[in-house]
Amino acid sequence: MSRTLHVFVAAFVVASAAIVAAQNPGGSDAGKKMKSPVASSPESIKAGQALFQKNCRFCHNADAKGNGPMAPEGTHPSDLTDAKWDRGSTDGEIFLVIRDGAGPKFDMKGYKSKMTETDIWNVVNYLRSLQGK
Repeated sequence: MSRTLHVFVAAFVVASAAIVAAQNPGGSDAGKKMKSPVASSPESIKAGQALFQKNCRFCHNADAKGNGPMAPEGTHPSDLTDAKWDRGSTDGEIFLVIRDGAGPKFDMKGYKSKMTETDIWNVVNYLRSLQGK
């Protein structure tokens, strides 16, 4: 094989792995193994709430029930306050959905270019605070 072909194959493998790793229904093994480096605290939850209102409420609504006014037509954003998490229920799986987006169609794009990892963990802590409300 030529060097150009090797580079192309390597790039394809990396891109394919990223697509497969994105959160599809059922969660992910990688997410199940992740542990949050950001402890849940009133400060973290407050920061997560502010980030949620800035970035997520348009589709998930301000109350996180999944009926936001600007959700793309034909999509059904998740109710983030219920006990059913289709894309995995561990903190790490939730983190990966926010960071990488919700596959396979990616109606929800990832936020890795808009939020830091700490920001995303704060949103996870905020979402956890909503469960059961």
